[in-house]
Amino acid sequence: MPLKRSEVWLSANRRILVLAMLPVLALDVLGAILLVNYESVVLRAIAWGILAISTCLLVGLVQQFSRPRIGYRNGQVLFYLKAGAPIGVPTEVVEAFFLGQGPAFLPGQKNQKTETVNLVARISQRAPEWAKQNVKPALGRWCDGYVTIRGTWCEPLTGQVIRRLNKLLGEVTRSQQSDESVEASR
Repeated sequence: MPLKRSEVWLSANRRILVLAMLPVLALDVLGAILLVNYESVVLRAIAWGILAISTCLLVGLVQQFSRPRIGYRNGQVLFYLKAGAPIGVPTEVVEAFFLGQGPAFLPGQKNQKTETVNLVARISQRAPEWAKQNVKPALGRWCDGYVTIRGTWCEPLTGQVIRRLNKLLGEVTRSQQSDESVEASR
């Protein structure tokens, strides 16, 4: 069976990504101004350095626009909570999604006690190999069979979003069970 394209179940917080792009774009403009307006070799070298760094940062941020927090492909729920490839968990061991609350992990001393609504995915106790995974702490936490996705870094979490996620999970689970029963009857 060929690999299907991933479905996006939960998007990243695009508003935060746009806000993060603003200072990077300002650096790009600064680099361009230095490059165009000054003849000094030193200033031009600094300008090229600024342009190179800010362009790399901008490319990284743009890539995050298309990277969801949760996706689905070929019988696996994909959790994008670290750099690189997502963590693919077999659908049959993901039991449910629900709302939680926890630290927002925003930068700055005054934000240390700030809390946010989180998404929590419960992983079946029958699959202890999925009870704990290493993830980027700012994006979430994964331990004791619970995957917590910090609401700061995903689309706004509401009851409707949770119902949609549980509906999608139920649909793919039923589809897999149906496919398995058809295979077993052959």
